[in-house]
Amino acid sequence: MRAALSILALVIVAAIVLSLVKKQTAVLKPPAASASAASAPLSQPEAAGRQVQDSLNDAARRAAEEASAATN
Repeated sequence: MRAALSILALVIVAAIVLSLVKKQTAVLKPPAASASAASAPLSQPEAAGRQVQDSLNDAARRAAEEASAATN
């Protein structure tokens, strides 16, 4: 009985994950409306990359400050 419930739980979790993936892929599809919008999808990854890099830099700065404060 425990194995059956575990399998059922795994199936439910898999269904939830797949539905979330489907929603995310629908959001990420670029619009094919016009040729002028062709340059817009290129800027989104660059902006996301900059945002990730800024977050990493902030985290590194905070970690360095914490390490410095811990040694003092």
